Amino acid sequence: MPQPQLSPAIPILRTFDATRAHEFYIDFLGFTIDWEHRFAPGMPLYLQISRDGLTLHLSEHHGDGTPGTTVFVPVEGIRAWQQELIAKGYGYARPEVVDVPWGRQMEIADPFGNRLRFCELSDD
Repeated sequence: MPQPQLSPAIPILRTFDATRAHEFYIDFLGFTIDWEHRFAPGMPLYLQISRDGLTLHLSEHHGDGTPGTTVFVPVEGIRAWQQELIAKGYGYARPEVVDVPWGRQMEIADPFGNRLRFCELSDD
């Protein structure tokens, strides 16, 4: 019997406002929209976004994800990215990089209470 082949997980983050989600994930963090879906006009939005090797699903559907979810994302070049984000002048986040025992970490909360924990892991 063939063994299953697992792929990277795609977190589903709950959102409540497409405009605010776009401002945060696309304009501020620099993700691109891969696709969007609504069952009908006025229905909740479900979309896939990506940047580099990270894919996220954002959903306005009740029951898809829980506000306050934390996603841990390994990253390289965290300090340069922090400076890029600060230069954008986004009014709701000024991310800081902090040293932690396992590397450098930058946590950013989205407008819906979800936390993206970007971490540049140390070689130790």
